[in-house]
Amino acid sequence: MSLTPTIVEKLTRARADLRMGVPVVLTDGGRGALAVAVEALTPERLADLRALGTPELALTAWRAETLKARVYDNDLARIAVPAAEGADWLHALADPADDLRVPLKGPFHSLREGPADLHRAAIALAKSAHLLPAALLVPVADGWRLAAEHGLTLLPLAEAGPELTHLSPYRDIAAARVPLAAAAAGRVHVFRPEDGGEDHYAIEIGRPDRAKPVLARLHSACFTGDVLGSLKCDCGPQLHAALAHMGEEGAGVLLYLNQEGRGIGLANKMRAYSLQDQGFDTVEANHRLGFEDDERDFRIGAEILRRMGFAEVRLLTNNPKKIAMMEGCGLHVTERVPLKVGKNPLNAAYLATKAAKSGHLL
Repeated sequence: MSLTPTIVEKLTRARADLRMGVPVVLTDGGRGALAVAVEALTPERLADLRALGTPELALTAWRAETLKARVYDNDLARIAVPAAEGADWLHALADPADDLRVPLKGPFHSLREGPADLHRAAIALAKSAHLLPAALLVPVADGWRLAAEHGLTLLPLAEAGPELTHLSPYRDIAAARVPLAAAAAGRVHVFRPEDGGEDHYAIEIGRPDRAKPVLARLHSACFTGDVLGSLKCDCGPQLHAALAHMGEEGAGVLLYLNQEGRGIGLANKMRAYSLQDQGFDTVEANHRLGFEDDERDFRIGAEILRRMGFAEVRLLTNNPKKIAMMEGCGLHVTERVPLKVGKNPLNAAYLATKAAKSGHLL
């Protein structure tokens, strides 16, 4: 019997550490680095890190482009942190909230020597913790010793790297009958990943025939639209229209995936909304934050549908890319069922951007 945490369990612990501002130790062979999420960095923690070495800031290429910092590592930039700059300066580089008020933050000295794999892993960890994609790293030669002495989570890159992109297996841990306004014959399943991540839900309407293509929708959670009735998006109307359509047909499956804000989390979605109030569209806002257009992982939806016994779907969507991703995950889409609802004067520009930049058929 072993009580030692697995690498998957260590990654889950590392995400919680980063959200609290606690450093984690990344190692690769003889190299190592202490990594902390910039969003949660305090002046006191920065002083402690500086006592161990020279900090380096890791930003995504999207955020670096906004800051006019040189990118030498394709998808990220490594920026030297001047000794005179403190936590407030680092926060300003990570968070675009004040970009318009303080547009000039450079010049920056981008690093180009040596590998960037530890920096890349730190950014991936920050993203998976729903933090801003910016990390501060201090190279160290004895990472394993530091981890042992200070009780820090140690992540060897050879073990952690593959798990950062691996899809965790999902288990149907609970299910119960839930009569819905759209269909009295409703049943809610709760699926939980083995890596300790967020639960996802499957709302099953009626008794869909597993031998036939099922009417299905992959609906990403939208607290503002689904719960509050926000007029900035079309999410709430799409959710209810999809369930109503399934109720009319007597069968279907709606997957409610906890991938708020196209996978960036609610806090970052609110940051994106704030940027939209400054005049940026939804894609530009994501880029200024340092994220891709869409950070969602639709392998989750395909995995859950397969676990429920479905191999073919009639997909309720306006997004052709979602169909391609489902097909790429081995789930055959026999038909795209349009879902054009929810347009209003307050989200017209948002929908136009989705059509022009994300290819939605609106």
